[in-house]
Parts: sequence; C-alpha cells; structure tokens
Amino acid sequence: MSLFLEFHLIQNFAPSNLNRDDTGAPKDAIFGGQRRARISSQCIKRAIRQAASEYDLLPSENRGIRTKKLQSLLLERLSDRDLEEAKGKVAAALSAAGLKLKDDGKTEYLLFLGENEVTAFADLIQQHWDDLPVGGDKKSKKDSKAAMPAEITKQAKALLDGGKAVDVALFGRMLADLPAVNKEAACQVAHAISTHRVEREFDYFTAVDDRGDEDETGAGMIGQIEFNSATFYRYAVLDVNKLRKNLQDDRELALSSVAAFTEAIARAIPTGKQNSFAAHNPPEFIGVSLRHGSPLSLANAFERPVAPRAGKALTQQSVEHMGTYEEQLAAAYAAVDDQWLYLDLTGSWPQSKGDKASSLPELVQKVSHLVDRKLGE
Repeated sequence: MSLFLEFHLIQNFAPSNLNRDDTGAPKDAIFGGQRRARISSQCIKRAIRQAASEYDLLPSENRGIRTKKLQSLLLERLSDRDLEEAKGKVAAALSAAGLKLKDDGKTEYLLFLGENEVTAFADLIQQHWDDLPVGGDKKSKKDSKAAMPAEITKQAKALLDGGKAVDVALFGRMLADLPAVNKEAACQVAHAISTHRVEREFDYFTAVDDRGDEDETGAGMIGQIEFNSATFYRYAVLDVNKLRKNLQDDRELALSSVAAFTEAIARAIPTGKQNSFAAHNPPEFIGVSLRHGSPLSLANAFERPVAPRAGKALTQQSVEHMGTYEEQLAAAYAAVDDQWLYLDLTGSWPQSKGDKASSLPELVQKVSHLVDRKLGE
C-alpha cells in the first residue's frame, strides 16, 4: 500500500535575503509567467537538518553528517593512537571500503554518512589495528588491495549501510565510486515559491567610523543589499514505506523520524543574511495530507499569482486559493481515504477538511498517531 505524507506550508517572510544566488541577490523564478521569490530545495533541506539538531529532535546516533573531513572525524575517535600511524590506518581502512583520500587528507567529494557509520569505521580500525597496512593511500590501488586482508575489506564495505541515519534515509545520498551504497531519498522537497508576484528591492546602507575625526563627515563604508518580502508555498512529500525500508525496517525509528520531520520542517528557516534582517517568521499554515495513491503538489493553485487586496493578508488569500484548488484536484485524482491534518493561523482553511490542531506539538502528535495507525493496518 502506498503511503505518501505530504506537507503544504504557507509562510510569509518579512524583508530578507534567505537564499542568495551567485550575485548575492535573493533567488527567484518565473512561474505562471510572473517573477516569484524562490528558496531552493537544497537550502530548505539544510534548514530542516539544522532545526532537527538545534531542537534535539533525534538522538545523535541517528543523525548524518555531510563532510570531506572523514579522516579528521576518525582521528578524533582514535586519539589514543599515534597520529601519523593512525592516518595510515585510516587511509587503509577507507581504501578497503572504496573511499579515497587526497593529499590534504580530505575525501574527493562530500560524503553523507551516518554517525553510526563513522563510529563503526573507527571501531573497525581499532579492532584490526595490527592487520591494517600502514600508508594505504601512498600505495598503488593494486598494491593496496593485495595487502589488505579479504575479511577486513568485506567488513569495511558492509559498514556503509546508512547507519540508520534519519537525514540520510530522508534525503538520500549518491557516492559515485560506490553505487552499491547509494540511498534513494524517501523525501522529496520542492523549491519554495512565492504565491504572488515579487520585485527585487535594494537597501543602500552606510556605516559610520566610530573613531572618525571631526573633519571626516562621510561614511566609513557604503554598499547595497538586495532583498524581498514574500509569502511562500512550501511543499514536501515523504514516502513512509520507503523511509522505513531505508531505516532497515525499524518501525519505531521510522515513526519517531516522521514526528521529528514534521516539527523540523515547520521550524526550518534558512539562515542567509539573518543578522541583517532577522526574518524569524514561522508558517501561518501547515497542512499535512496522507495520500494513498500518488503525491499531489498544490503549487498550481498559484499559477495565477495572488493579488494584494485591501484588508486581506496575502497569507489568508493564499490558504483560501490552496483550499479551493485542493478540492478540485482531489475530486479528480485523490483516493477516497486520503486524510488531512492542519494547523491554521489564518482561519481560512475549510474546517470540514481534516482534523485541526491548535499548536505545533499537537499537530506532530496527530501526525504520529495517524502514521502509526496506518503502518499497523
């Protein structure tokens, strides 16, 4: 049975520059023939991972880390060993798993590993310290393979199983040299787009030198920052069965992951230029739909952009447009047993559509109970 847990958020940000392009301007996109503000999916995923860590929503052993500095992480866990000898042992163990280190000690590309995978590598090195060849990264690939005991090679490759890291299970990973350990993402995250047309704005700023002389009347520094303010539609879909499979069929961990993700996606706010703008604005609406057929994004509710109206907030209008469009879409494509849960601060979502929560903790609890019941069927 297909179980897709969808998240539909309406979130208004005050003037800000949360996600910049290569020129420093807020990212945008043309949608429905109109320019919209945009926050990239990669930016949102990182904000979700940061929120999960900041609010301690998951045990540390069930988190992942994205880094090129795997050698340094392992050396920290091998601090009781001689440093130079440990470097050689680390290089040999990673080589056995198919991972290479460059001359600066970093991996060739960013690795997305679970904390348990890192710990398991350190344990493997400690256990087979005397059997691991020294300086494996300085030998040819052929020589390194010949010098490595076959049992260690087998164990090293088996360690890359995802380590029950929830963020790895959610967002997946691809290791070009080791396709066998790739993880297909259980969660897809859309680029957030504004529900209305947006124009870029410019902040011309000056800075005064606190120690300037009396005859220095000009600014010590001048510049400009681009920014915007927008009401965003955010969407993500989580394949519950895929998440459970990625977590090695650990049902309880899958349930706690759903709860953690529900809270993290609500609290996720990108950090770009926050010291300049402090746009800490939580969502006005969070809708969670459990789909039994196929996922249904509601982005096209805003193909025709919402227009400002006197006495009516853009967030309120956006929720209304989304509710109307969802009814039309659901009539044609939704399964009869699809369900909605929601938290609505605008008062614009149809009360007959789903089970209303009055707070984020209550919404998280309702989502957990719903998924728990469905997994038990």
